[in-house]
Amino acid sequence: MTGYGKGARGERELIHLFAEKGYSVIRAAGSGVAGECPDLLVFKRGTQYAFECKAWKSSRITIDKEHYSALKRWEENTGITTMLAWRMDRLGWFFIYLGELEENPSGYSCTKSRVLEIGRRLEDVLR
Repeated sequence: MTGYGKGARGERELIHLFAEKGYSVIRAAGSGVAGECPDLLVFKRGTQYAFECKAWKSSRITIDKEHYSALKRWEENTGITTMLAWRMDRLGWFFIYLGELEENPSGYSCTKSRVLEIGRRLEDVLR
């Protein structure tokens, strides 16, 4: 399966998980192309989140500096908490705040071990 197909399937899975919890979900069309807004927006009675979704089989997740800056600008402009949602094979979804990513020469990243150490799951985000 292509990276796009796996990512789109992951987004649809996350949409379903939020919908099961009573959230209204918007999937941003072309979000991965323009990079100006996150992949998913979720809302429930005044609670709102934005998620950039990744379904990568890797020991590290990285987004380039331009995309990171666009997501930070979007978060500051909208006031909506924006997070990275990483689906790990056989482990499920983990969530990290943009500020938890570390800057490096190629962009902003976080290792799988660090994400597992943070351990933020869907239930933790929705508290």
